[in-house]
Amino acid sequence: MNSRERVLQSMSYKQPDRVAIDFGSHCSSSIMAIAYARLRDYLGLPKRPPKVYDILQQLAIIDEDVLERFNIDCIELGRGFCQDESDWKPWVLPDGTECLIPKWIDPVLDETGSWVISGPDGTPIAVQKKGMVYFNQTNFPYSTNPEEKIDRLEEMFDYNMWNAVVAPPGHITWDEAGMRYLADGAKKLRAVSDRAIVGLFGGAIFEGGQQFFRTDKFYIVLASKPDLVHRFLDKLMSIFMQRLELYLKAVGPYIDIVLFSDDYGMQTGSQISLAMFQEFFKPRHREMWSFAKQLAPVKVMMHSCGSITSLLPDMIDAGLDAVNPVQTNSKFMEPGRIKAQFKDQITFWGGGCNTQQILPFGTPAEVREDVLRNLDVLTPGGGFVFQQIHNIQADVPPENVVAMFDAIAEWNGLH
Repeated sequence: MNSRERVLQSMSYKQPDRVAIDFGSHCSSSIMAIAYARLRDYLGLPKRPPKVYDILQQLAIIDEDVLERFNIDCIELGRGFCQDESDWKPWVLPDGTECLIPKWIDPVLDETGSWVISGPDGTPIAVQKKGMVYFNQTNFPYSTNPEEKIDRLEEMFDYNMWNAVVAPPGHITWDEAGMRYLADGAKKLRAVSDRAIVGLFGGAIFEGGQQFFRTDKFYIVLASKPDLVHRFLDKLMSIFMQRLELYLKAVGPYIDIVLFSDDYGMQTGSQISLAMFQEFFKPRHREMWSFAKQLAPVKVMMHSCGSITSLLPDMIDAGLDAVNPVQTNSKFMEPGRIKAQFKDQITFWGGGCNTQQILPFGTPAEVREDVLRNLDVLTPGGGFVFQQIHNIQADVPPENVVAMFDAIAEWNGLH
């Protein structure tokens, strides 16, 4: 059984030959570049500047030697692009580590020592303050006078950092030439990899509202101006549906999973009520997800952090096949509880290791214990792909990362 078959068998609620493993197939299963450089050193692998494909979260491309060392079964579609050194340029990480970033991203160091990324007219849209390890959003296009700007939504994408600062394959033109470029890269990756390929579409509607209005203001308009929210979401959906059709007609034959992203959870529960989810978001998710499955033979996965058990039945009803990162240390998301409640209904793509407490602060033995305990509950009957709960942060000791993957190898009978 190859990697792709292993992942898809588990997503069909059948026990694969061994647990499928993800490390870096999307922007919430990866590792920060600072931690990645230390991991390579710890493993005794050749030194090379990390390629930071997601500068906002400072995530590194995981090289083939590391993927092989940890028996990784999944890969992100973006790895089929930007293979030439000319696609990258030098930068430096907050700890002084030299790295490479995509050539189209242009952070500027200001007089305070902060890195700033700006929109087309010079408006700062993202900043990494001196001493910080992430970029933070600084511009919210609809935080003022949203009614006047709704019809200019596509133009406003350039002023929302999550839309404007893109990872490989880079800025795509949504036309024949752009789709041919996407299809060519996807086809080449499929030809050389038997890993399950994840295509990152995005399609954030709840989180998109937070990114455009600002989180607090989006909560307010959801409660006080539902007509404005529906108008915004209808405009956003019009853009997403057009792009989804182009995207999956181009790459659909070459990917296995299409990833959407919308953070609905907190540590203690969902950010919004079930009624609000059902009114504003569920019908629109259903529209996108069913359309995706009409366009290509793909599984639909969504990224949503936090405690989302109150929303999961409706997400499943809307057509969701898998969810990540499965934050099992949030309320009502304990592995035994969710496995019993949702067995054979949805694939848990995550929940493998606690990244808030155990992975950064535990001992290697404690990491091993956490992984084996989670595997014992989540693996039976398939419906599970291992990844740690979200990205590995900059301060995680490399010996703990190795302990995590060695524990999976032990479970899989490879050690």
